[in-house]
Amino acid sequence: MADPFEVHKSSDVKEVRKTVETMFFRDNKRKIDFILAYKEEDDPEKEERRRIYEENLRDEGLELEIEDKSQSQNGMTYFVKIHAPWDLLVRYAEIMKLKKPIKKDDARREKRNIFSFFGMKDPFMYDENLIPREPNYFSTGFSRSRVEQFIIKDRESFFTPSQRSQIVWEILLRVRYTETELDSYNMKQRSIGISRLLSNETYAAAYPLHDGRYDKDNPDGTYCDRRLLYLEWARPGSWYKKQPLHVIRRYFGDKMALYFAWLGFYTKMLIPASLLGGFTFICGLFVMYSDFNKPSEEICDESANATGSLVMCPICDEVCTFWQLSDSCLNSRITFLFDNPFTVFFSIAMSFWATLFLELWKRKQSVIQWQWDLENYEEEEELRPQFHEKVTSTRINPVTKKREPYLPLWEKVSRVIASGSLVLLMLFVVLAAVFAVILYRIAVAVSVYKTDNEYIRSNTRLITSITAAFIDLILIIILNFFYDKLVLWLTDLEVPRTQTEYEDSYTLKMFLFQFINYYSSLIYIAFFKGRFFFHPGDTDVRTNVFMNVRSDMCDPAGCLFELMVQLAIIMVGKQFFSNLIEIVIPVLRVWWKKKMDHDNHQNVAYTRWEQDYDLGPYTSFSLFGEYLEMVIQYGFVTLFVAAFPLAPIFAFINNVVEIRLDAYKYLTKSRRPRAERTQDIGIWYGILKGITYCSVITNAFVISYTSDFIPRLVYMFGYSDNHNLVGYVKNSLSVFYTKDYETDMGPAEPTRDKWPAECHYKAYRNDPTEIKAYEFNLQFWHIATARLSFIIIFEHVVFFLTGTLALLIPDIPIEVKNQMKRERKVEKETLFENEMRKIREERHGRQSIAKQHHEEDMHVDLGEGLGPRPNSRTTSASSVPQYLKNHHI
Repeated sequence: MADPFEVHKSSDVKEVRKTVETMFFRDNKRKIDFILAYKEEDDPEKEERRRIYEENLRDEGLELEIEDKSQSQNGMTYFVKIHAPWDLLVRYAEIMKLKKPIKKDDARREKRNIFSFFGMKDPFMYDENLIPREPNYFSTGFSRSRVEQFIIKDRESFFTPSQRSQIVWEILLRVRYTETELDSYNMKQRSIGISRLLSNETYAAAYPLHDGRYDKDNPDGTYCDRRLLYLEWARPGSWYKKQPLHVIRRYFGDKMALYFAWLGFYTKMLIPASLLGGFTFICGLFVMYSDFNKPSEEICDESANATGSLVMCPICDEVCTFWQLSDSCLNSRITFLFDNPFTVFFSIAMSFWATLFLELWKRKQSVIQWQWDLENYEEEEELRPQFHEKVTSTRINPVTKKREPYLPLWEKVSRVIASGSLVLLMLFVVLAAVFAVILYRIAVAVSVYKTDNEYIRSNTRLITSITAAFIDLILIIILNFFYDKLVLWLTDLEVPRTQTEYEDSYTLKMFLFQFINYYSSLIYIAFFKGRFFFHPGDTDVRTNVFMNVRSDMCDPAGCLFELMVQLAIIMVGKQFFSNLIEIVIPVLRVWWKKKMDHDNHQNVAYTRWEQDYDLGPYTSFSLFGEYLEMVIQYGFVTLFVAAFPLAPIFAFINNVVEIRLDAYKYLTKSRRPRAERTQDIGIWYGILKGITYCSVITNAFVISYTSDFIPRLVYMFGYSDNHNLVGYVKNSLSVFYTKDYETDMGPAEPTRDKWPAECHYKAYRNDPTEIKAYEFNLQFWHIATARLSFIIIFEHVVFFLTGTLALLIPDIPIEVKNQMKRERKVEKETLFENEMRKIREERHGRQSIAKQHHEEDMHVDLGEGLGPRPNSRTTSASSVPQYLKNHHI
């Protein structure tokens, strides 16, 4: 019999492999559960580590088979195929407490939707002829001693592919690659596990196999899970179909399936938000040219003595000139499209939506935890290899009573301080980038004002806003590239103890960077732009540190239009760029790797394990990028939604595409992820909750300070004779006498003798004829009080109502609680029934043996008379344990 571990060099088998999707060992019986790949190197130390490690894997019970480098496309790569036999799987399934089905649950009912209510087929459902619904089972932790308790149709399908790879990975993490147990604790610990072998490049890759081709059926006409998922989930034609989460979980594991469950739920929740935002936008369109938009009508009126004919003061000295209020006609109409009473109610509704989203996801997650057996899941994490390598001091763990590496408090604090200092430094870099964009706005505005084209001059603010937003987007993309490298380095500097601590630290830093990077320009426009300007002839402002910023003024119609432009371009541009990069880079990487490896080895069979090796690697940060992208988008949808009600619509469209792009990427252009268990979406829920709370505050400030909603209300009910907006625009402008300009102030053209006697600027200040000229007037303080009161009332009302809503929605649905209780009861009853059956079988076995020996005794008595009898009773008693052992009782 051939050695199953010998290197395969047979040319006749190679010819067979050219036409067969190889998923098995060479005996075509043992299925491949995992692959280790490495390239030939002139490094005896790595060779010795691999030899010892693979021998120890065999000693642990795994079965290995090695493919020689001559069978690879590049002629340099070895592949170690790993198979986990049944005995090993059941042993580790018990150790890992994997839950397996014990009894079918016929009591659960499928949820009915509006289509089933009317007797119609759900048009959004995937093809149930290809992907049947997952049957419902009661489950419990696997135990070898109660193996007959579980529903086992056959050994090959009892453990899903994701569970098999999960078990193999646990073994790979715990096997040594040194010859003997060393006395030195540190050396001993550093010599354990595949993670360390991958980090020191002893192995190039470790991954489970895809179960076949996604673009072709199996030779016998059946479908593998990869093919099914591609047809009903990943391909563009399935964009409208529901996700087959049970198949995704079976194929990718719990962690990946939970991400797609969350993304699908978030996308579905965007539907009502999109409808509400679209309704708000349509209402704004209807009132944009109506009498309801009285301020825009006054600004656009250019007739003599009308408000639109008022002369406005220059926004800068020398190069800027006087201009007419009617030049802001288009800006004022577009601004009112988003700055109207409907926006206020939409902002309140979105606060409720965000709270509802979080609470309903918490309920959804509890259902998933129960259905997927994830509740109360805790994993004892191994220490990171880098922690072992960098930490030299040790101590006795007070819990495990074992010696382990320990980072002293003073060293940990110093590392955190160093990391935090660099974080602050980078935040200042971001602020410097924002300030650079502000200076660009000023420079462009000045340049445009110098042009002779009247049309371009009249749309100065529009041109400045759009170009500045695009430049800001480019800066964000460039800074993100450096942030990714910097945050990795800063997190490594802190030397986190476990992988979870590492990911949490990395997530918080990266989110903070992304938050500042994406939202800083929006925060400036919403809350700071134009706040440094006092009045045209003010001398103190011109000597202030913000003297260059003072020229960056809002339009008389307000800053909301610029905020909307900035938000729309950054949000939509980021989504477009991210999706483009997400699909283009993996495709190019796979194409280039195949081209480089395969050009000179066309005669070698292209096996399944090498096809997967050529795909993009899946890392622990792969899903991090997906979550981060969606969380940043959630911030766009909630934080400044008052400025851009169409944000939920763009987010919904993006997410429909995002689901299919992610599915296509992980299914076709990425190695199959190793299955990981997880209880929830982790730290991301806390971040989403923090964004939700911040969104209430930011929207309150946007409505109060950025929009003209509060000044209009104060004017209507405090200064208007007819309680309407007639005369509001002129009331919001203050007068400045041009003779109060000092030397070197004001425009160079026209000359001073041709200046108008007075000009106007947007502010609530006293006239030049009053005692306290150019000081804030009483109306300013009335508006300031109203704004502050609105923020306090808005926040308290919204937080109270959303808090009440959160309390009214239970974290776990009542029906799920009842099903949990029923499952525990069924588990006890099934265990009791199996124990009783075992006792009956044991009793029946003893009775059968006793009866058999009694008949033998009778035969001896009748056949041999009074002769001596053998000790049959002793023999019978000793035979019972052997019977029980043979029958696993």
